[in-house]
Amino acid sequence: MATDKDFERIALSLPGTEARPHVDRTAYRVRRIYATLAPDRQSANLMYGPSDQKRFCAARPDAFFPLPNKWGEKGATTIILSAVSEDELREALDRAWELHQ
Repeated sequence: MATDKDFERIALSLPGTEARPHVDRTAYRVRRIYATLAPDRQSANLMYGPSDQKRFCAARPDAFFPLPNKWGEKGATTIILSAVSEDELREALDRAWELHQ
Protein backbone atom coordinates (compact mmCIF):
# COMPACT_ATOMS: atom_id res chain seq x y z
CA MET A 1 0.00 0.00 0.00
CA ALA A 2 1.47 3.35 -1.06
CA THR A 3 1.23 6.48 1.07
CA ASP A 4 1.39 10.21 0.52
CA LYS A 5 5.00 10.10 1.73
CA ASP A 6 5.81 7.52 -0.96
CA PHE A 7 4.12 9.75 -3.53
CA GLU A 8 6.17 12.79 -2.51
CA ARG A 9 9.44 10.86 -2.35
CA ILE A 10 8.97 9.23 -5.76
CA ALA A 11 7.72 12.38 -7.47
CA LEU A 12 10.57 14.51 -6.12
CA SER A 13 13.11 11.86 -7.19
CA LEU A 14 12.17 12.36 -10.85
CA PRO A 15 14.67 14.69 -12.56
CA GLY A 16 13.71 18.35 -12.62
CA THR A 17 10.59 17.94 -10.49
CA GLU A 18 9.49 20.80 -8.27
CA ALA A 19 6.59 20.85 -5.81
CA ARG A 20 4.48 24.02 -5.63
CA PRO A 21 1.08 24.99 -4.27
CA HIS A 22 -1.69 24.80 -6.88
CA VAL A 23 -5.18 25.89 -5.80
CA ASP A 24 -5.86 23.57 -2.81
CA ARG A 25 -3.33 20.91 -3.88
CA THR A 26 0.38 20.41 -4.17
CA ALA A 27 1.46 20.27 -7.82
CA TYR A 28 4.48 18.35 -9.08
CA ARG A 29 5.94 19.68 -12.30
CA VAL A 30 8.85 19.63 -14.67
CA ARG A 31 7.97 21.89 -17.59
CA ARG A 32 4.27 21.41 -16.84
CA ILE A 33 2.26 19.89 -14.02
CA TYR A 34 2.21 16.12 -14.26
CA ALA A 35 0.62 15.29 -10.89
CA THR A 36 -1.23 16.90 -8.00
CA LEU A 37 -1.66 15.56 -4.47
CA ALA A 38 -5.11 16.03 -2.95
CA PRO A 39 -5.50 18.07 0.25
CA ASP A 40 -6.50 14.93 2.20
CA ARG A 41 -3.33 13.22 0.87
CA GLN A 42 -5.29 10.04 0.11
CA SER A 43 -5.37 10.44 -3.67
CA ALA A 44 -3.61 12.25 -6.47
CA ASN A 45 -4.36 13.28 -10.03
CA LEU A 46 -1.99 12.23 -12.79
CA MET A 47 -1.96 14.03 -16.11
CA TYR A 48 -2.05 11.39 -18.84
CA GLY A 49 -3.42 11.34 -22.34
CA PRO A 50 -6.51 9.24 -23.11
CA SER A 51 -4.56 6.12 -24.15
CA ASP A 52 -2.48 5.98 -20.95
CA GLN A 53 -5.56 6.73 -18.89
CA LYS A 54 -7.38 3.84 -20.52
CA ARG A 55 -4.45 1.47 -19.90
CA PHE A 56 -4.08 2.31 -16.19
CA CYS A 57 -7.84 2.33 -15.52
CA ALA A 58 -8.37 -0.99 -17.31
CA ALA A 59 -5.53 -2.66 -15.42
CA ARG A 60 -6.60 -1.43 -11.96
CA PRO A 61 -10.16 0.00 -11.97
CA ASP A 62 -10.17 -0.11 -8.16
CA ALA A 63 -7.19 2.26 -8.04
CA PHE A 64 -7.38 4.48 -11.15
CA PHE A 65 -10.33 6.37 -12.62
CA PRO A 66 -10.87 9.38 -14.89
CA LEU A 67 -11.68 12.72 -13.32
CA PRO A 68 -15.44 13.26 -13.79
CA ASN A 69 -15.02 16.41 -15.88
CA LYS A 70 -13.45 17.84 -19.06
CA TRP A 71 -9.95 17.24 -17.67
CA GLY A 72 -10.86 13.58 -17.27
CA GLU A 73 -11.99 13.41 -20.88
CA LYS A 74 -8.52 14.61 -21.88
CA GLY A 75 -6.75 11.96 -19.75
CA ALA A 76 -6.51 13.38 -16.21
CA THR A 77 -6.70 10.36 -13.90
CA THR A 78 -7.19 9.94 -10.16
CA ILE A 79 -5.12 7.35 -8.29
CA ILE A 80 -6.10 6.09 -4.84
CA LEU A 81 -2.77 5.79 -3.06
CA SER A 82 -3.79 3.07 -0.58
CA ALA A 83 -4.98 0.86 -3.46
CA VAL A 84 -1.59 0.59 -5.18
CA SER A 85 1.81 -0.78 -4.31
CA GLU A 86 4.86 1.44 -4.25
CA ASP A 87 6.00 -0.16 -7.55
CA GLU A 88 2.64 0.59 -9.18
CA LEU A 89 2.82 4.17 -7.92
CA ARG A 90 6.33 4.55 -9.32
CA GLU A 91 5.20 3.26 -12.73
CA ALA A 92 2.21 5.63 -12.73
CA LEU A 93 4.29 8.66 -11.76
CA ASP A 94 7.09 7.77 -14.17
CA ARG A 95 4.65 7.72 -17.08
CA ALA A 96 3.04 11.05 -16.16
CA TRP A 97 6.50 12.59 -15.73
CA GLU A 98 7.64 11.28 -19.15
CA LEU A 99 4.67 12.91 -20.83
CA HIS A 100 5.41 16.36 -19.37
CA GLN A 101 9.10 16.90 -19.98
